[in-house]
Amino acid sequence: MSVHPEPMAGDTPGNAGALGSSEQVERKAGAVGRDGMRGAKRSDSRSYREHLQRSRPPESTDACGARTCSELPLLTALEDALGNAGVLTGAGISDKYLRDWSGERGGMPLAVLRPRSTEEVSRALAVCHAHRWPVVPQGGLTGLAGGAVPASGAVVISLERMSGIEEIDAASATVTVLAGTPLQAIQEAAHEAGFFFALDLGARGSCQIGGNIATNAGGNRVIRYGMARDLVLGLEIVLADGTVLPMMNKMVKNNAGPDLKGLFIGTEGTMGVITRAVMRLHAGVKGANTALIALTGFGAVVQLLRHAQQRLSGLVSAFEVMWADYYRSATTVGGIRAPLAPDYPVYVLMDMQSADPDENAGRFESVLEHALEQGWALDAAVAQSHADAEDFWALRDSIAEMLNAYAPTINFDVSFPISRIGDCVERLREVMARRFAGLQAMYFGHVGDGNVHIVVGPLPDDNRRTERAVEDAFYAVTRELGGSVSAEHGIGIHKKPYLGHSRGPAEIELIRRMKRAVDPHGIMNPGKIVDG
Repeated sequence: MSVHPEPMAGDTPGNAGALGSSEQVERKAGAVGRDGMRGAKRSDSRSYREHLQRSRPPESTDACGARTCSELPLLTALEDALGNAGVLTGAGISDKYLRDWSGERGGMPLAVLRPRSTEEVSRALAVCHAHRWPVVPQGGLTGLAGGAVPASGAVVISLERMSGIEEIDAASATVTVLAGTPLQAIQEAAHEAGFFFALDLGARGSCQIGGNIATNAGGNRVIRYGMARDLVLGLEIVLADGTVLPMMNKMVKNNAGPDLKGLFIGTEGTMGVITRAVMRLHAGVKGANTALIALTGFGAVVQLLRHAQQRLSGLVSAFEVMWADYYRSATTVGGIRAPLAPDYPVYVLMDMQSADPDENAGRFESVLEHALEQGWALDAAVAQSHADAEDFWALRDSIAEMLNAYAPTINFDVSFPISRIGDCVERLREVMARRFAGLQAMYFGHVGDGNVHIVVGPLPDDNRRTERAVEDAFYAVTRELGGSVSAEHGIGIHKKPYLGHSRGPAEIELIRRMKRAVDPHGIMNPGKIVDG
C-alpha cells in the first residue's frame, strides 16, 4: 500500500495544505473544536458553595430591606469605584455569567463587575478585600472544569470590556494585549503583522487570553510551541487587596530574581486577576503539510512520532490521535466524510507548518512512505489543498456533534508519559468492559504531548452514581500509571476531589500557603483547586 493523495472536486495538486496562521483563525471560529467538549459534565459543587457561604460575612436584614446590611455598603462602594454602568445587579445579570462550557450552573452573584481598566479592577478588589467578600474572575467562560462558575452572593469580575491589542513589537516578536482579548483576535493581528501566534483552541472565537493564561491552556500546537505558559513573557496582575504587579517583561532572558508570573499561570484566578499580558510571537508560516494515517496500534503511533520528529527536524506542528471508536463515531454520528476506511485500530492526524509547504512536501511524504514500508502504517491520505486539510481536521473537530449524540457524558482530560498511553487506554477499556458495558467510550487526544481525552456516555439517570463510579475508576488508573487528572482544562471544582491523585499532601499544602500569602482573606475564587 502506498501513500496516496486525497483528491477533492475542483482542487488542483500542488497546493499542499495551504494552512498557515490564516487557517488557524478561519476554522470554525467560536465553535467547540479541537479541544472543545461543551456542556457535558456537571459535577457536585456543594463543597464549593459551602466554602463560599463560610467565607461571607454574617448577614442581617435589619432595616436594610431586600439587601442585607453587609451587602448595601459593599454595593455602594463598588458603584463608587466603577460607576453604575460597571456594576450589574439583580435582573441586570444575564444567565451567561452563571455557567461555563462544563454545563455547571452557578448561583446568582450579588454583582457582576465589568471594569474597563486595570485601575478599576484594582479599586474593585480593594473594596472586596476590605469587606472580605468572595470574588470570581471570569473570562470567556469556555472552561470545562467549572473554574469560573460563581456561587450565590459572590462578586463576579468579568474582563469582557478589557479587550484590545496594545502593541505588536516586531523587533522583539511580542504582542501586548488586554486580558479580555479573544484568542482569535490575537491570531489575526499576529498574522496581519507577518507573525504566527501559536496558541490555538477550538474555542478560539470565544475564549479570552486572560482565561487561557489563568488555566494554562494547551491545544493542538503544544507539541511544537508549548503550553500557554511557554508563550507568556510578562503579566500585569492585580492582587486581592488591589495591589498591582506591573510585570510586563518583554525579554526571553530575565533572571532578576524569581519569576513571579508563574504563580498566576494555571492557578485559575485563585491568586489574583490577570489584566494585561506580553505574549511571544513566532515567525509567520505560509501553510502546512497535512496527512491522515491509519496505523497498526499505539506502538506504531510512537514509532511514527519519533521518526517524524527526527526526520522533519522538530517541525511537526500537530500530532492528533484518534482510536477506532472515536473515528467510527466521527464518520457516522458526527456526519464527517471518512478519508480512510473506518476499520483500522488507530489514526493519526499530523501536520507540519512551514514557510514553504510545497518545498517540504517531499520530506513530509517520505515520512509516510517510511511508515508504510516499516509496517507501522496501513494506509495514509495526504491533503492536496486547504479544503482537504479542513476535511481532515473536521474529524477531530466533530466532538461537539458526538457529545450531543451521546449526552449526558463525562469528559476526561488526562495526561501520561507517552510510553504509558497505550497501557492507559487498554486499562480503561478493561474497566469499561468489566464494569460499564452499557456505556460508550471514545478515546482521542494530543498524544504528541501526552494528552488523552475520553468521552463516556450516555449516562443513566441514577442520581449520578454511575458518573461518580466511572470517575473514581478512571482517575484510579490515572494515579496508578503516574498520570495527571488534568492535562489542559484545569482543576476548578470538577477535578478538585481528585487533585490528590496527582499532587502529594506537601505540594497541596504549599499551594495553600502561597494562596494565603497573596490572598490572606481567601476572597479570590474561593473553593477552586484547593480550600484555603
